[in-house]
Amino acid sequence: MSSQNYDSACLPDLLPLYYRRLFPFSQYYRWLNYGGVQKNYFQNREFSFTLKDDIYVRYQSFSTQTELEKEMQKMNPYKIDIGAIYSHRPSQHNTVKSGTFQALEKELVFDIDMTDYDDVRSCCSAADICCKCWTLMTIAIRILDRALRDDFGFQQLLWVYSGRRGVHCWVCDEGARKLSSAARSAVAEYLSLVKGGDETLKKVVLTDPIHPFIRESLVLVERYFSRYALQEQDILGRKESLDKVLSLIPEDARKELQQYFQNEKKPETRWKLVKDQAVRKQGTSKKGQHFEKEIMLQYCYPRLDVNVSKGVNHLLKSPFSVHPKTGRISVPMDLKELETFDPFAVPTISQICEELDRAKSGEEDGKSEDAKEKENEKDAAERRRIRDYKRTSLAKYVKYFDQFLDGMARSWKGELLKKSDLQKDF
Repeated sequence: MSSQNYDSACLPDLLPLYYRRLFPFSQYYRWLNYGGVQKNYFQNREFSFTLKDDIYVRYQSFSTQTELEKEMQKMNPYKIDIGAIYSHRPSQHNTVKSGTFQALEKELVFDIDMTDYDDVRSCCSAADICCKCWTLMTIAIRILDRALRDDFGFQQLLWVYSGRRGVHCWVCDEGARKLSSAARSAVAEYLSLVKGGDETLKKVVLTDPIHPFIRESLVLVERYFSRYALQEQDILGRKESLDKVLSLIPEDARKELQQYFQNEKKPETRWKLVKDQAVRKQGTSKKGQHFEKEIMLQYCYPRLDVNVSKGVNHLLKSPFSVHPKTGRISVPMDLKELETFDPFAVPTISQICEELDRAKSGEEDGKSEDAKEKENEKDAAERRRIRDYKRTSLAKYVKYFDQFLDGMARSWKGELLKKSDLQKDF
């Protein structure tokens, strides 16, 4: 995975510049403060920082945006994780009576990692990705986004590229943030279809009647299956992958298909034969025979790390954190442009710092503006930062984040109005 000449040895030099000039603190605070609807919401949030040489600092918390900025600019974390909102300030957790420090709320989160698909992709393995297997992430986002919106009624979904080989989803609706661990587990289980580890051959088993959620997911999978599985991964071409597919088919149907395949080599025609065979079996079998659907889901359905979603206190990597291995920024994604999203085009920290330098050297002095800005240093720093990131490839992704926050702000306004009405004495 080429990362535009990124060298991890330069990270200690680049991070101070990134946190001083480019990190979008005002949007970040606006997100995690949730319009100030709930008192101490931001103040009781846990942040954790991974520093140089894997030094891990948990239970960080901050009173204000300025405090968060100062600490991040002082510590220059290699990685930022976001945790729960607690009953007390996380930074004071040692002073609280044992058992009273509790994780109360957090966004409902999902983590999809390409390494979990290694048994169904032949182009790459482990941490490597390419544009062929990235289709799996596109499918995962399409399926989960539809289900979370249509089946659960959530609206405030922030999708974020992890910076290397996966995607994260932050469900930010108030109802999602207040879910118990049991409810989170129930949502994650509802969305999980691919079950079993490396030793499990058949990871998807469908029964009659097929749940409407699975039917909806199949509609989305079908849109990508031919290109992804048949053409790019060639699952019915190479002997090794063909044998794997055939092992998921009941024995009587498998033998017939092996006969047909001797004379038919084209993947699309072979797949049509598999589907025809499944339809025939469905007509003659009492028990539901859905092996063609099971194959499609096993090869393309999202693979969730359920443990990430279950726990209220589970930490997840923050948007706009830098991936130390690739140097790429963990950026919000615009689902309107999902089909053309290219993980390799996401900027690296070295790229945006270089763009900033280039913009700076091409500028005129601009002293009079600086003089004016000294009047209010905090505002000046904020204005300068906004000007700075807009000169780099990060601008597009901060804009997506802004659009997401504008949508969320409309729901906060409703909450704040409700709150002020309740506080009035009529």
